Amino acid sequence: MNSKIKQLLAMTLVFSFVIGSLFSFSQSASAAPTLDVNAEAAILVDGETGKILYQKNVDMLLPPASMTKMMTEYLLLEAIKKNKISWDQKTRISDHVHKISQNRGLSNVPLRVDEQYTVRELYEAMAIYSANGATIALAELLAGSEAEFVQKMNDKAKELGMKDYHFVNSTGLNNKDLIGKHAAGDANEENMMSARSTAILAFRLINDYPEVLETASIPRKIFRDGTDDKIKMENWNWMLPDLVYGYQGVDGLKTGSTDLAGFAFTGTIKKGDTRLLSVVMKTNSYKARFDETKKLFDYGFNNFEKAQILPDNYQIKGNKTVPVVKGKEKEVKVATKEALSLVVKRGEKENYKPKFVADKKKMTKEGELTAPVKKGEVVGHVLIDYKGKGEDHGYLLDADKKGKTEVVTKDSVEKANWFILALRGVGGFFGGIWSGIVDMVKGLF
Repeated sequence: MNSKIKQLLAMTLVFSFVIGSLFSFSQSASAAPTLDVNAEAAILVDGETGKILYQKNVDMLLPPASMTKMMTEYLLLEAIKKNKISWDQKTRISDHVHKISQNRGLSNVPLRVDEQYTVRELYEAMAIYSANGATIALAELLAGSEAEFVQKMNDKAKELGMKDYHFVNSTGLNNKDLIGKHAAGDANEENMMSARSTAILAFRLINDYPEVLETASIPRKIFRDGTDDKIKMENWNWMLPDLVYGYQGVDGLKTGSTDLAGFAFTGTIKKGDTRLLSVVMKTNSYKARFDETKKLFDYGFNNFEKAQILPDNYQIKGNKTVPVVKGKEKEVKVATKEALSLVVKRGEKENYKPKFVADKKKMTKEGELTAPVKKGEVVGHVLIDYKGKGEDHGYLLDADKKGKTEVVTKDSVEKANWFILALRGVGGFFGGIWSGIVDMVKGLF
């Protein structure tokens, strides 16, 4: 074999190796990232829109343990907003609450029956230290009894759009821990929620009452500082930046653990202008729930980014105008009212396509607006459809998607007077006759 043939073979081998390597790299680069979360159920969502970025067994009913307290927090903050109670309002402690609060085998701050406590004191004990006695005290204050409060919890869950849930107490404890005075259900029953419903609750909580994070992010605080009853409360959310498994940007939200629930955690984190919300349920250790949450957060920030999909005043191809009847003009220009930004898969912005959805209440059966039409009138909205090859999990709340922007009219259209409408009617009549004659003549040949 001469030298030229050897050189040619060598070059061929090198070329084949390079092409093969490039092909292999391309295949691995385009492959969907995988994530193995060691929890019975888990979910990761965009905290602003509710877009689901990852899910595992999200509709399986599991005990949420003290993540239940997010519902108690929601109802409390709602009552504050409606001026039904105030932060400085004081309340006495029932004998039942006193007995529960003395059990240091549970998470508690000891409470006295001969003392009065402010709503803020009890709320902070619940939100920071997951204090069970303090939680029941708030439930009794808000509804008169924990049993009545549990009914409010179930009613509110339905109102919020949760589908898989069942509340029997305000704390998330097993009923057996409530010393024979449980609010509802059987003696050994626990609250139940799916990961999806838990995420919906957390999503609504941080969006409807973002001030919850001001308290949830406190790493440690002294309960009743300056009194004989002072007790150090360290937040059970050890992913807060100042605590054991600190992760920069984490500012909430709620841990939970019982024998039945294992170790669960609803976490939230904000980096830049992106907020993520996660739920892990039934992990096998205190540390594991934070390890698995870290996996979810890393996955979210490594594989997704917030991007502007549509600018404001954007006109969708094929839907730049909407027809108008009984108006001086026969159509009106429409465009997006505001820009739309979403958390999308990195490098796939072009795979997110706008889709115009008309407001049927504003339209005739033929899809027309009826004059008069005002400038800036909302005539529908734009949703974003994912056209890539990967799986799209949709939103937490499909009935109330936040990943959309309104479409409005760019001009006003006055109603045409009776003379113009009459002329159009005559024109339409003769136009119909003429079309009929043309069709008849065509049929002769």
